[in-house]
Amino acid sequence: MTPPFAVIAVLTIAAAVAAMTLRNLVHSALAIAVAFIGLAATYLQLNAQFVGLTQILVYVGAVAILIVFAILLTRGGEAPEKSVFSLSWIWGVLVTLAVFATLVWAIKHSFVVERETSVTAPEANVQQIGQALMTRFVLPLEVIGLLLTAALVGAVIIAMKEESVKAKIEDGRSKMDEPANPSSILHPPSSRGGQR
Repeated sequence: MTPPFAVIAVLTIAAAVAAMTLRNLVHSALAIAVAFIGLAATYLQLNAQFVGLTQILVYVGAVAILIVFAILLTRGGEAPEKSVFSLSWIWGVLVTLAVFATLVWAIKHSFVVERETSVTAPEANVQQIGQALMTRFVLPLEVIGLLLTAALVGAVIIAMKEESVKAKIEDGRSKMDEPANPSSILHPPSSRGGQR
């Protein structure tokens, strides 16, 4: 294990643990972003430049920021006043330990067939992937872009309808709470155009 990998692993694990244990949701979302950055650094260290840069662009640049905006727009950034302890935390730890023990047992009892000739894996750099996306796979790429755009527009329209319905409900409640004006009830407004 190299020192850079150890630093990246400790940073990623610490950020993941902080995302689970922090009580403030905004701080948890920022810790998730740091964990995503640690994963991207791991991919870059493994010479997977495309996967690492995609991790930064998609998860850090989009998903983590979307989580932060969702928390702030729903006003869920306030920390709870008291911590609630439940048994699901204990079950989660037990299941995690069981899965970890199963993985360790499987790795220890597995065998690696050593080959005399070392086979080099084909290297695909970012330039080759970009050329493939812009030449052979340009039609699927554009279709995916249109589908994502349609999904985004649909989500915005649904959110706008929900906001307008909430505004109408609040407006109706405020009108019901206002006391009636007796003068407007006794003297209805007269139309000026019809009387001479």
